[in-house]
Amino acid sequence: MLDFHKNHKLLVGTAMFGFFVLSILVALMPAFQIQQTQPLPTMEGFSEEELNGLHIYVQENCMSCHTQQVRNIEMDNSWGKRPSIPSDYYFSKQRQDLWRQSPSLLGSERTGPDLTNAGQRQPGMEWHLLHLYNPRIVVKESIMPSYPWLFELKEESKIKDTDYLVAVPQKFIHASNKKVVASKKALDLVAYLQSLKQAEMPQNPAVGFIPSSKKIEPRNNGGDAVLPDGEKLYMNNCAACHQAEGGGLAGAFPSLIGSPIINDENPETLIRIILEGYDARPEFGVMPGFQETLSDEEVAAIANHERSNWGNTAGAVTLDEVKEIRSFVNSLKQ
Repeated sequence: MLDFHKNHKLLVGTAMFGFFVLSILVALMPAFQIQQTQPLPTMEGFSEEELNGLHIYVQENCMSCHTQQVRNIEMDNSWGKRPSIPSDYYFSKQRQDLWRQSPSLLGSERTGPDLTNAGQRQPGMEWHLLHLYNPRIVVKESIMPSYPWLFELKEESKIKDTDYLVAVPQKFIHASNKKVVASKKALDLVAYLQSLKQAEMPQNPAVGFIPSSKKIEPRNNGGDAVLPDGEKLYMNNCAACHQAEGGGLAGAFPSLIGSPIINDENPETLIRIILEGYDARPEFGVMPGFQETLSDEEVAAIANHERSNWGNTAGAVTLDEVKEIRSFVNSLKQ
């Protein structure tokens, strides 16, 4: 019979044995398993700017409000193309330096949106810089704090050619005679945020999203086919810059209200802008293209939402028109 209450050596020995067994199971074995994780074939390591941006992301404790983990439930499919896997964190789990362990980026609270695929969802540098300087500029309801210490106010005469000017509307700048210049820290942080893109799996993944019990049926947004919800797609992909009511942001993003491109009888220019992006107007930020991220049905749904709201009265875009224009755009690249 084991007499733990009298045999102290047996008690201490058993406790030590239990400690070593648990250490192996809980700490050592998972650590060795993590070392076997390899990146996906399409993943690339961080550039110097992106790595610096990762360190700034950690310094500013962005993980307290943002996660980087797409769970395998259907409600998370707006944050990524698939559930997260260990390989997604291969480069971010490297040690920061000799003294600092790899940062914990997963987060546990979504006070702000998940950032797993933020670089794909919102690739524009101008938007990220405005959002860091004052989130209310681009998202009126945002509760995210501003980060003005990542920027510098300069008089126009003192601005250098190497300075990166941020198109902040004047009403958000307290000094009327100064311009906002992004610091290197701000540019590096944005470079890191732009790098957050979920890599493609080499084959169709066996893991997928657990479907919701409630299905939302697509609705007809105009045209010959039943299209996805154009309003929801617009809010997810366009509203951050052009705003929910289509009014844009003076000096940064153009208004869609009464736009001749939106209301043109021929929708080719609008569809090409959605697919290829737009940077022909220097007074506004560069718009990224969505050719790789939006399907023909989604492009048609967004175009129809823009052409039939905020006083715009243009005709509906058909799925065939989008397919034809996408085919033409692809042919130009060959």
